[in-house]
Amino acid sequence: MNRLVTASGELELTRFPHRPQDPLRAWDAADEYLLRHLDETGGPQGALAVLGDRWGALTTALAAHGPVQISDSFLARSATRENLLRAGHEPAAATLLTTRDAPPERVDTLLVRVPKSLALLEDQLHRLRPSLHPGTVVVGTGMVKEIHTSTLRLFEEIIGPTRTSPAMKKARLIFATHDPSLGPGPGPWPLGYSLPEGIGAVSGRTVVNHAGVFCSDRLDIGTRFLLEHLPRLPGARRIVDLGCGNGVLGLAAALTHPDAEIVCTDESYQAVASAEDTFRANGQADRAVFTAADALGSVAPGSADLILNNPPFHSHQATTDATAWRMFQEARRALAPDGELWVVGNRHLGYHVKLRRIFGNCSTVAGNPKFVLLRAVRRGR
Repeated sequence: MNRLVTASGELELTRFPHRPQDPLRAWDAADEYLLRHLDETGGPQGALAVLGDRWGALTTALAAHGPVQISDSFLARSATRENLLRAGHEPAAATLLTTRDAPPERVDTLLVRVPKSLALLEDQLHRLRPSLHPGTVVVGTGMVKEIHTSTLRLFEEIIGPTRTSPAMKKARLIFATHDPSLGPGPGPWPLGYSLPEGIGAVSGRTVVNHAGVFCSDRLDIGTRFLLEHLPRLPGARRIVDLGCGNGVLGLAAALTHPDAEIVCTDESYQAVASAEDTFRANGQADRAVFTAADALGSVAPGSADLILNNPPFHSHQATTDATAWRMFQEARRALAPDGELWVVGNRHLGYHVKLRRIFGNCSTVAGNPKFVLLRAVRRGR
């Protein structure tokens, strides 16, 4: 937990799930810069929307203005709720929407925390443009390394004339002016493509990707490696695609295990929507449950026979193994006795060490110079 100093006082903020020894803060210089700018210019006016607030720092600091937060992250929304309560605000102080919800009908002030994914920014600016008007104040913020010419071009093409501020503490602001004469048209998302041949049951199948989902225009090579060695457990009753992305692993499990229920879960709402649309495009939508959650929070203990996992090792711009560690711990809780966790990851990440510590066992199923496929079994009851 750490303290963000604002014009109205100090805020104790935390990421979610809260880890006392977590060295990563719930805010950074980009959040500070934007809040300082708002304080110096009289604060946000009218109906306020906050897009992409990473851990709720902006929403919490501006709770008195009744903000609408729009987020793709289950974890960010959970952190926002906790931070609002910690700051003494009622749950109704802010409206928390996902990127899949209908945007507000009118936005007078739009604050944009620039996301890592340029595609997600493009998609959300397209979705929000009808809510804007010539008087809408649009201010983006991000670290200098997150703001590129392509970022500014999106604001220019979808919103209107755009300029940037000087850098401060390696952060920068973006100012865009709504141009009613622009006709950017509909956004290009979602995108679909056919999987290549040679990867078993899903060869030639259709995959659907909403904006912001990892490897949205091609099959991730780590996922392909797991597909090439996909386990078959004829007696499996429930199989979980953990961190499902576009759901291709879950789809492969559904096609090779016709009697199993499939659970596709991810902390990204865009990913969950992608997985559901992928299943629907392949006539398998009634085979699966799709849920946004923290790791396996939606899966009952001891209920899964097989869990497939290609864990991320980044949290926004930070490299961290905290997500993988939590996924592995949650997998052990969710697995039935003798249930199996199959993990694909970059060889250098050393996931086998964590898996042995958590499960007491770990075997290597396959490997190549870049990736390793690992199997851990839930022993005992």
